Amino acid sequence: MPVGHKERHRTGRIGWLRAAVLGANDGILSTSSLVLGVAAAHATHSNVLVAGVAGLVAGAMSMAAGEYVSVHSQADTEQAALALERAELKADDKGEHKELAAIYVARGLDPSLAKQVAQQLMAHDALGAHARDELGISKTLSARPIQAALASAGSFAVGAAMPLLVTAMAPAASLIPLVSGTSLVFLALLGGLAARAGGAGVVVGAIRVTFWGALAMAVTAGVGWLFGTVA
Repeated sequence: MPVGHKERHRTGRIGWLRAAVLGANDGILSTSSLVLGVAAAHATHSNVLVAGVAGLVAGAMSMAAGEYVSVHSQADTEQAALALERAELKADDKGEHKELAAIYVARGLDPSLAKQVAQQLMAHDALGAHARDELGISKTLSARPIQAALASAGSFAVGAAMPLLVTAMAPAASLIPLVSGTSLVFLALLGGLAARAGGAGVVVGAIRVTFWGALAMAVTAGVGWLFGTVA
């Protein structure tokens, strides 16, 4: 008997990949921009480093809290929809059979086959069938608040540590070009890796992230320089 082959699709990565990429990108970009802004305002090397460390800690906690709250809201919405569907199944089982069969007909099945499929799927797992085919909720894509929070906080800290490490090692005179240059390289690598993991074009992903990162760092450094000059 042939062994069944279980395919692995990239959609299973959506939950943690989105949070991890967002966290790492934000960590690199916000920390490097903060460092460049403070450095452009003529702060001392130690003050720049303290600002970067504070940005890492505050950013990681903010990412964790923000991801947890937003994804938990999604999870609450899913649970409310499932509770309503569960009540509808108890109140009108025949009507739910017809509703599910109509969904399959709309997707191209013959009405008699759609009715048979709906009956068999509901006999196996009625709520699961309606959750997947009527509500679009599946185990693969369901909201996982804790996973998203941990992925965001951890990836933010790793991303922020990169420009922060360069800041700690760079001489004060060349801090701005070194931090900006290496941060753009980090962003390009991240964009390429994220695109590859998601099955998209590597070059396009790298260029997209690098462009917006360069723009953000330039604006922040300009603001720091302006305030430093005024002060």
